[in-house]
Amino acid sequence: MSIAPDTTVILGRRFATALPEVALPWQAESAPDPRLLVLNESLAVELGLDPSWLRSPDGIGLLVGTRLPADAQPVAQGYAGHQFGGWVPRLGDGRALLLGELVDTKQRLRDLHLKGSGRTPFARGGDGLAAVGPMLREYLVSEAMHALGIPTTRALSVVATGRAVYRETTLDGAVLARVAASHLRVGTFQYVAAAGDLAVLRRLAEHAISRHYPTAARADNPYLALLDSVIAAQAELIARWMLVGFVHGVMNTDNMTISAETIDYGPCAFMDAFDPKTVFSSIDSWGRYAYGNQPAIAVWNLTRFAEALLPLIADDQEHAVALATASLQNFAELYAAAWSAGMGKKLGLGDGVEDAAAQQLVDELLELLENERVDYTSFFRRLARGVVEPAFDAWATRWRDLDPDTGAMQRVNPVYIPRNHLVEEALSAAAAGDLAPFDRLLTAIGSPYDDRPGLERYADPAPDDFGRCFQTFCGT
Repeated sequence: MSIAPDTTVILGRRFATALPEVALPWQAESAPDPRLLVLNESLAVELGLDPSWLRSPDGIGLLVGTRLPADAQPVAQGYAGHQFGGWVPRLGDGRALLLGELVDTKQRLRDLHLKGSGRTPFARGGDGLAAVGPMLREYLVSEAMHALGIPTTRALSVVATGRAVYRETTLDGAVLARVAASHLRVGTFQYVAAAGDLAVLRRLAEHAISRHYPTAARADNPYLALLDSVIAAQAELIARWMLVGFVHGVMNTDNMTISAETIDYGPCAFMDAFDPKTVFSSIDSWGRYAYGNQPAIAVWNLTRFAEALLPLIADDQEHAVALATASLQNFAELYAAAWSAGMGKKLGLGDGVEDAAAQQLVDELLELLENERVDYTSFFRRLARGVVEPAFDAWATRWRDLDPDTGAMQRVNPVYIPRNHLVEEALSAAAAGDLAPFDRLLTAIGSPYDDRPGLERYADPAPDDFGRCFQTFCGT
């Protein structure tokens, strides 16, 4: 495998070198007829990659993993996980590869990772492939999250492979190139801890500390400091999800990153009418990962992370459990502070809603939103313009008494999100070969706070009959 000699792409292999026990050398399958569908040019530039070269045959070869620098060492990463609460000791990158690490223009280390690049030994009977629709969905939603200022993995490209993918029907295959601060997951730690090799677990923890939380290395107990850091970062992340009405849909422990970036946009969606019980995933029949359950599930997942770290936190396991438990109990306060600060900004009330009157106002608002089945996203923008439904009149009067900053509200409440009916419209058109609706939606969500003429339909809620039957699928 090689790249054009006049183009320098350096793919580091720090993860593969540091942790060979969870890094299986592997190669991407060939793409019979690769065709670039979408390229994130601004992200490419940020990574120090030339967008025009990435559009060339050699560049597309990099994006599907078939033409790599001579010293690259692509690996399939091993991890375990609790999937819908059930323990699976061996998951791993069944259809994915870590090509290596890039140093971006801000000197940050970034993973370059493929999804849909073919079967690996972790595939567990799967075909290792991905279809165009789910990969374009991940591109859209991850870019929307980035534009909203929410920590996330990002999509660099989607390339159609020219290979058929067989699901319920025959679909066109695709490979997503994804960029992340790293792909270390709670499930990575579970995988290593289950193997029982303390030396490998220690190396994994030190790798995570070095890469994401270097100040933890100077703590009296670096591994407890790692746990505290991840808890704090995840509390902030989940609060941000909740504030914009995002439903991840499959919060398994293998889908929770140590970096606290949102990852794996499978059965995900943004809530339309406000309802804490909202579930979009076709496989979450009992609502484990409903919108309102996400903070509690985050604690559950972090508890699994803490369990994996126990042998490092203290030699005496009772003491280790006590220390980890105390750290986990901080999540509720950290989450509440982040959510309160965010809701205060959404309502134009400054950095928080700590006083009793403001807190009561928020509680009543959430109850009204749920009872009236009001569109969550558009409510706050309309409120900033003084537009409220009759059922909210009394509430709005008391809200105005707090002298809200309506200009500030428009800077934090989005006009445009990847609304589910628009995403489905874009993906259906793309499956038929028309990427124009995808491109238009991508343009709208790329500047979510800027109200622009001509984009009114991208701000409108979904038709009622759409929301009642909408489901998303993981694409595997």
